Amino acid sequence: MSWVLLACLVLALGLALAMAAARRTQLARMAARVHEREQALSSGAREAVLQEPVVDLSRCLGCGTCVRACPEEGVLALVHGQALVVNAARCVGHRACERECPVGAIQVGIAGLATRRDVPNVSESLEALGTPGLFLAGEVTAHALIKTAIEHGTAVAAEVARRGRTGASDELDLCIVGVGPAGLACALEAKRQGLRFLALDQELAPGGTVAKYPRRKLVVMQPVELPLHGTLDQREYTKEELVELWQRIVSEQQLPLRLGETFLGVERERESFVVRTERASFRARQVCLAIGRRGSPRRLGVKGEELPKVAYSLLDAHGFQRRRVLVVGGGDSAVEAALALAEQPGNEVTLSYRRDSFFRLRARNEQRLRASVGASRLALLMASDLREVRDDAVELDVRESGEPRRVTLPNDDVLVMAGGTTPFELLSRVGVSFDPAQRAAPEPFVESGPGLVPALAGAFVLSLLGLVFALWHADYYFLPTALRPEQLKHELLRPGRNLGLAFALGACALIVVNLLYLARRRLLRGFRWGSLRGWMSVHVGTGVLAFLCALLHAAMAPRDTVGGHALWGLAVLLVTGAIGRYFYAWVPRAANGRELAVEELRLRLGKLAEQWDRSHWSFVERVRRELAQHIDATQWRSSFLARVVAVVKGRRELERALQLVAAEGRSANVPQARIHETLELARVAWRTSLAAAHLEDLRAVIESWRYLHRWVAVLVLLLIALHVLYVLAYGSSSIGSFAG
Repeated sequence: MSWVLLACLVLALGLALAMAAARRTQLARMAARVHEREQALSSGAREAVLQEPVVDLSRCLGCGTCVRACPEEGVLALVHGQALVVNAARCVGHRACERECPVGAIQVGIAGLATRRDVPNVSESLEALGTPGLFLAGEVTAHALIKTAIEHGTAVAAEVARRGRTGASDELDLCIVGVGPAGLACALEAKRQGLRFLALDQELAPGGTVAKYPRRKLVVMQPVELPLHGTLDQREYTKEELVELWQRIVSEQQLPLRLGETFLGVERERESFVVRTERASFRARQVCLAIGRRGSPRRLGVKGEELPKVAYSLLDAHGFQRRRVLVVGGGDSAVEAALALAEQPGNEVTLSYRRDSFFRLRARNEQRLRASVGASRLALLMASDLREVRDDAVELDVRESGEPRRVTLPNDDVLVMAGGTTPFELLSRVGVSFDPAQRAAPEPFVESGPGLVPALAGAFVLSLLGLVFALWHADYYFLPTALRPEQLKHELLRPGRNLGLAFALGACALIVVNLLYLARRRLLRGFRWGSLRGWMSVHVGTGVLAFLCALLHAAMAPRDTVGGHALWGLAVLLVTGAIGRYFYAWVPRAANGRELAVEELRLRLGKLAEQWDRSHWSFVERVRRELAQHIDATQWRSSFLARVVAVVKGRRELERALQLVAAEGRSANVPQARIHETLELARVAWRTSLAAAHLEDLRAVIESWRYLHRWVAVLVLLLIALHVLYVLAYGSSSIGSFAG
């Protein structure tokens, strides 16, 4: 007995230690994600460039499927057991999170669509509103993915073919402007449809923006069907592979292209259009503009920018060796160019960015940049602005503590990658509207609740059907088990024969299908069939049906046997799943609500400094530092008991720190009203963070419910396996006495 007690003590302490360590790791991971979100917000990444995900916290299960499905790292993370947007600026609109969410709790849409004036107004067929026959496709419509561009181009050509061909000999059915992914797909579909068409591009080779990427840049894609070619099913292509593929397709299909034609505009003439370029004009019944959003490279307007050493794109970094290069910009293109240049022998590369931190970089590029800076292969000048370019040097203003200082760097080449001037003015002249008032208002994505009513309704209907069946055969099921063999329905409904046995087989099949939901959620062995949302519904439905079939298999009279215990285990599994799904959903939502409130209060503190004189900024910054230190100590680094003590002791320590800061503010002549406003915001933020911490502790306790559900499921499977083995070993005649 002593050995058993000692073993139990060691096992219990080991489990407690493992759980405490896992809990500490989980808190540290959440704290890092919250910190990343705060950094993204403070650096201006509150909204995405084009598309962004929105999470319905009332439905989110916290399964993490959206985080795993997103191909861009750092966009989403689990905080307090639910998905939250960490850095919306990294979202490029893959919509994988939206497709994979099993409960429809996430949606991807164009950020701020109701008020934006850089999104063209188009119909569902991609036709410009108010200008019939003029279509837009690809990135110009505010959708950045190559897959989407190809689908757009294909859809436009199909729509033109549906409207019929022109009968005029001097008129094209379709004129395509731009031979990037959208324009190429449009041309291929136009050929497949038998249209008379022509594709124009100002460059001397097809490829669009992709052709201007740096050498060997990886292009992430989703599988997509390219007309007359087939499926592009690779997940990644190098820039060279993709451009070579497109050029080969153009050659094989003998597509009618006119390259080197700079697009000037489109004019309506009666029932057709005239497309004008610098060298010619072309008449077409309908036009597709697939010209992208970047337009011409953006110039900085600084002295010396016209020197030959200044360039606006990098096609091949190998042409730069043993050079002193300055790269200006903070996007992925600028960072990739700087990294490529830093890898060349003898180069001294400096990356200048006007902000204090990067916020729209892909996680892979950010990691590579940090590694390169850490290895001293590349120098960073954050919060800097290029002011002058000279033959042998450049001058920059670097801001430190709000005050700029002039820095002179020896320099051979300058690469400006600060984006481009968008072609919206040109599009407006040709009849494309950007007026939000003419745009159909998008349906707001509001919290719709945890879906309790539909789930309860489905379970009620299934249970009602089971009850109706049982009542239909009440003359058998209400009999004592000893008298049932004399009933005529015994052979039909007994556990080991006919319908009773069919119920057993059905329950087993339903349990197998039920478990396939886990395989689909974890993508085991690449299992991707069906949507995860559909599998979630199947998981709930098969769970209820399996219990009903098992109950009817037991002839409504489970016994004290292994099979009977399996039936009761199924009942417990059903209850724990239902309670865990809806009871667990509230606490993470409440915790995240507090977390978002803390975030909002911190932003309000930051905005106070922007409204005040520069001399008072240091006071607000000091308050923000004290607040951050206390929140970090009580919310993320302490234990549950320490947070209970912090309700009283932590408040006193915070008050002491804030009073010291207030005294410093008064000595710096900060008005008393501003001191009071700032300190009150800090107190509210601290109380809110403490509430979030306590809700997180409660969530951690409730999360054990999930583990209970899982271990009950394992126990039920073992009992069912034992029940089946017993039946196989002793024959079907034993099922009657072993039912359940």
